[in-house]
Amino acid sequence: MRREAEDEGSRSLQQQTGKEQNSVGFKVEAAAAGGGGGDDAMLVQEGDEFPRYSSMQSHFNALLQPGVNKFSLRMFGSQRGVEKEQQRVKTAGYWIIHPYSDFRFYWDLVMLMLMVGNLIIIPVGITFFSESTSTIWIVFNVASDTFFLVDLMVNFRTGIVVEDNAEIILDPTVIKWKYLKSWFIIDFVSSIPVDYIFLIIEKGFDSDVYKTARALRIVRFTKILSLLRLLRLSRLIRYIHQWEEIFHMTYDFASAVVRIFNLIGMMLLLCHWDGCLQFLVPLLQGFPPDCWVSLNGMVNDSWGMQYSYALFKAMSHMLCIGYGARAPVSMSDLWITMLSMIVGATCYAMFVGHATALIQSLDSSRRQYQEKALENFYRSFLCYGIVIAESSFVRSQKLTEGRVLKWLLISLPK
Repeated sequence: MRREAEDEGSRSLQQQTGKEQNSVGFKVEAAAAGGGGGDDAMLVQEGDEFPRYSSMQSHFNALLQPGVNKFSLRMFGSQRGVEKEQQRVKTAGYWIIHPYSDFRFYWDLVMLMLMVGNLIIIPVGITFFSESTSTIWIVFNVASDTFFLVDLMVNFRTGIVVEDNAEIILDPTVIKWKYLKSWFIIDFVSSIPVDYIFLIIEKGFDSDVYKTARALRIVRFTKILSLLRLLRLSRLIRYIHQWEEIFHMTYDFASAVVRIFNLIGMMLLLCHWDGCLQFLVPLLQGFPPDCWVSLNGMVNDSWGMQYSYALFKAMSHMLCIGYGARAPVSMSDLWITMLSMIVGATCYAMFVGHATALIQSLDSSRRQYQEKALENFYRSFLCYGIVIAESSFVRSQKLTEGRVLKWLLISLPK
């Protein structure tokens, strides 16, 4: 009887605990569905947010690591090498960006387009537009400077590719000191708005007479300070060099096309800068009567007409085909013309040299194959050692046709 009573008591206890568990589960489900029970609802919602946050973090961390693609496989040898490099990024520290990651690829693409726009628009704005404090111009400069300052910070967290070293540097301390010793000063000077800082400091003076007397000089000096942004050309060259390496590792023909396109684009950019310089120097001098702008009666013309004539004058100098519409008269025009001719001749020599090297590199594989086939022919069908010995003897004795004929005449009987 006692055993039966104990069995009945245990059954009733199990049924009661089962009902309590079911009621608790129903409450949790109701809370998750938004049906009340505030503390239970908060617990369920927090539990849902944790995996969502971890997945977003994992996706973002994956953007900072090299992906498994054609370039990475050729760079690191195999998928295991790529995974090893991904593990190095994970253990390097927080916010360490691999130079071959997807994030760096798209960031460099955005910065490349922004730099090209800056290097084209800024000289035109400084030279042909007198109003340098308009809203559109200020917004453009501030937005550009902000992007370049962010790029400055991104460079402190991006790994460095060293040609002599097999591994990419991912140590934050080493990255910081290497960047500080290399390109930091130029990047910093080209990123900060020096011209606007100068204007803010200049406004601190209370004398209105002083401001009025110095207004023209301030505008001219501000234009010169704005030219510091053109130092961003160094970043453009570095980023283009990185893209050339990526294309060279992925597509050989595309690498040659990119190099030719970069060379032509750089020459056109220098022509654009030279054209702006042709007009900027007379502008800073106040358009003297003997400058080319005053002689052609273009002081009050539209900026499109002024830029067209300035570009024609610059390209005439750089291509060494003439002086433009007329020969230089003033001393400043004379020196600018000589500078343009020197830059143009240098660019022409560089273009011919690079074009020749590119044409040879395009046919390098075929030429190497022909040399290899010829070497195999010598090894297989000719006495390779005799041929090598004969060629080395000819080179060492400096044999010429005249010397050989002289020896033959001496050896003949008289």
